[in-house]
Amino acid sequence: MKDFLFNNYSLLTHSVEAMAAITGLILFSRYKNTAVKYFIYFLVYLTVCDTVNEYTLLIYPDGILEFLANTKISRNYWWSTLFWKIGAILFFAFFYRKILERQLFKSIIKYAVYPFLVISFTYILFHWEDFFNRYFPVISVLGTIIIFTCTIFYFIEVLQTDKILTFYKSIYFYISAAIFTWWLIITPIVFYDIYMTNIDMNYISLRRLIYLLANIIMYSTFTFALIFCKPKNKVVNA
Repeated sequence: MKDFLFNNYSLLTHSVEAMAAITGLILFSRYKNTAVKYFIYFLVYLTVCDTVNEYTLLIYPDGILEFLANTKISRNYWWSTLFWKIGAILFFAFFYRKILERQLFKSIIKYAVYPFLVISFTYILFHWEDFFNRYFPVISVLGTIIIFTCTIFYFIEVLQTDKILTFYKSIYFYISAAIFTWWLIITPIVFYDIYMTNIDMNYISLRRLIYLLANIIMYSTFTFALIFCKPKNKVVNA
């Protein structure tokens, strides 16, 4: 089983990603009047960006992108950092400001994003060379704090209202549970990425397995939620 997962890592990851995005597009009319429509856009965005992330496979000798060999962007750390570690955080901050009801919670999320962006891009600027060769734990940790803040605020609202009676029918609950779990599992790994540069194959294999299983669980949860849940809340202005 482990060999199958490793040998089909990219295929499995892109498949569950695309499955969630395609499901969202098929069911878009169901959610077009709710904040979920933004989440569907985000799933499509992730599918496209993660596909682009595979450009490194085309840099091999005689590949169509061979001219990128030995350049700063011959590795995809920079792209992953921009579209996921920063881009995904910005989306979820926006998304939760749409679905949360308490103005205080919305304001906290709004003003938490500003220092996150300033610190992230300042850190990148002062570690420009590393930006193309590794991930930055500081960006991952700050992003995780924002994700946890968003999801915890949502859970608090659920617990303090009658939403608790039907939480299992809400797509927002499944989205929140999935991303909370994903970031909880994945964030600690970034502190061990030094073993990537040291070509520690045991670590690399373990890392790929954790990422793959976490991705399968998260995107499968998204797909299930899109199919199982029914929209209730209209889009609200943040």
